[in-house]
Amino acid sequence: MSENGYAGVAVVDKPAGWTSFDVVAKLRRVYGTRQIGHTGTLDPMATGVLVVLIGRAAKAAEYVSAGRKVYGARLRLGICTDTEDITGSIINEKSVSVTADEVREAAGRFAGEYMQTPPMYSALKRGGEKLVDLARRGITVEREPRRVQIYSISVGETERADEFALTVACSGGTYIRTLCADIGKALGCGGCMSELRRYETCGFTLSDAHTIEEIASSPEEFLLPTERLFYELPVLTLDADGERRIRCGQRVNGAGYGNGERVRLCGEGGFFALGEAEDGQVRSVKLFVL
Repeated sequence: MSENGYAGVAVVDKPAGWTSFDVVAKLRRVYGTRQIGHTGTLDPMATGVLVVLIGRAAKAAEYVSAGRKVYGARLRLGICTDTEDITGSIINEKSVSVTADEVREAAGRFAGEYMQTPPMYSALKRGGEKLVDLARRGITVEREPRRVQIYSISVGETERADEFALTVACSGGTYIRTLCADIGKALGCGGCMSELRRYETCGFTLSDAHTIEEIASSPEEFLLPTERLFYELPVLTLDADGERRIRCGQRVNGAGYGNGERVRLCGEGGFFALGEAEDGQVRSVKLFVL
């Protein structure tokens, strides 16, 4: 805990039934600050890793890479819904007669880059209004397909003949429920997502995550340093004069770093700012420790 109050990263194992905003609202009370944000929404039915930024760490949201995410999901075949998951209203039902190998073959077609049309039930905005709010009023609008990346996808059998377990590693911005619907469409029987758990995001995994109850019982113990958000970046260690120059908005020597390269700036007290290289020098783009 800094002199400015709590600041850092809380990695939550979000329970089913909670919205991401519910988690933020709870942690605002736990940490006694309204300066809290998160790095990627999870639907209420979903569980798993939700990275919450506390205090001055909330200023890191725009600099945290959406990067690679890993999910475990269940694909229910034979059902199409308006939300593309099992919580929605059923649009169409068909009998299912497919093998696990056929599901693997269909899912494999989506490996690599593919153009995915975002669902209406999403937080994306059109004309300043969320698509989900339009959808709830029965309004459907055209959505431009977006390029997403499926790094890997595996398919396993479950106790149900019409349901299959998926493990998906993908780029940020990928809708797993839309992927499920697309696989169902490719199989000719339709499909929707019946379960979702996020295993990894922003470099954090389930092994880093804790329940809301655990965090509430010991807020400081489960608060990770803001620097953890930037562990993949190189470190530039500065002496007292260099740190002073950065804090005053000046630049320091950045020989060896390419233009636009981000670095962790560390002084005598450790990490204090995110820097960026330009023409052989490094400037601060965000101070995290005053």
